[in-house]
Amino acid sequence: MNHSDFVGLAGVACYLTAYALLQLGRLGVASGLYAALNAAGSVLILYSLAFSFNLPSFITQTLWLLLTGIGYFRSRRHGPSLG
Repeated sequence: MNHSDFVGLAGVACYLTAYALLQLGRLGVASGLYAALNAAGSVLILYSLAFSFNLPSFITQTLWLLLTGIGYFRSRRHGPSLG
């Protein structure tokens, strides 16, 4: 395993941590930490893709990062959405 694999795995750890904390009720979807963990996960995985490119994963991570940004800024502007 090389350094880009470790970076990608750190991204996966960020995603899983965010999801686990959400499911355990420790974070809300409007939390800055939730958004930060999701954004960090995406950025780290995108970094790893620079060394071992995969188009479907690249598209997924790019859109995940974009949607995380949109959600974060909307929650700061309007408050959390109820559905």
